[in-house]
Amino acid sequence: MSLGISFAALILLILIALGGVAGIEAYSLFGIIIPYAAFIAFLTGVTYRTVVWARSPVPFRIPTTCGQQKSLPWIKCSFLESPPNTAGVIGRMALEVLFFRSLFRNSKLEQKEGKPIYGGAKWLWLAGLAFHWAFLIIVFRHLRFFFEPVPGCVNLVATLDGLFETGVPTFFLTDALFLISVTYLFLRRLAIPSLRYISLPADYFPLLLILAIGLSGFLMRHVYKVDLYKVKELALGWVRFQPQIPEGIGWIFYLHLLLVSVLLAYFPISKLVHMGGVFLSPTRNLPNDNRMRRHVNPWNYPVKVHPYEEYEDEFRDKMKAAGIPVEKE
Repeated sequence: MSLGISFAALILLILIALGGVAGIEAYSLFGIIIPYAAFIAFLTGVTYRTVVWARSPVPFRIPTTCGQQKSLPWIKCSFLESPPNTAGVIGRMALEVLFFRSLFRNSKLEQKEGKPIYGGAKWLWLAGLAFHWAFLIIVFRHLRFFFEPVPGCVNLVATLDGLFETGVPTFFLTDALFLISVTYLFLRRLAIPSLRYISLPADYFPLLLILAIGLSGFLMRHVYKVDLYKVKELALGWVRFQPQIPEGIGWIFYLHLLLVSVLLAYFPISKLVHMGGVFLSPTRNLPNDNRMRRHVNPWNYPVKVHPYEEYEDEFRDKMKAAGIPVEKE
């Protein structure tokens, strides 16, 4: 059911793009209005989520750790597993964000002959790492459409990405990694019964949408050729707030653009927003220094208490009548 809903939503988006471009030729709607609206929704949603997370009170240190905490001088602490200071937190965050360290250490549990057996789950780590890095490089390569002249670093990344020069136009390595890794993550969710059981439309739809974006981009580059000069003309118009629709770009471009716009608008309300949330998670961005210094809740306020002495003074006669012993006669 979850997969069917997600697949139907994706098909509906494709039909909307095809009908809007090839049918009623609403080029301004799909080439200007929807991209601007999606970008505004993306910025507004991410900003709102970030502000809400940043304002959440975290009075105590609650980092997730699995190593020796710093305490006595003669006890060696685990600098990255249980970081005692900001430098350790930066190192831990860098390994987590850039190399998915916790996912690399992940293990899977299987029952064999009634006994629990722990095994590695490195394929998931490799697919996740390949997907995120390929996605990042592809987005970075797309910056060439928004700058004139193109920054040298963008050209360098594009050159290294297409190092093997296979085909005309150049087949980028990250395109293949992107499609393979997303396909693996999607099929893995279908193949594992326990994972399929807990999967919701919010799990399937982002994968299908991202896969459709990758496939439409691949088709646009290698099958249904698109005039990149006209695409850059449109992109520069967005940046300069003077957008004009060039003629003859092709329907595949508007399909690709609509899917990207939907991803941008959907991003702040989806699980994909973990990209920014990881930096604001108190389980990751706080040092574990509870044994080094005392943390006092800054939101504590004076509370009127009712000690036992006052309680006994108030109810002494009733306590005696009920046979309850009292401290003072």
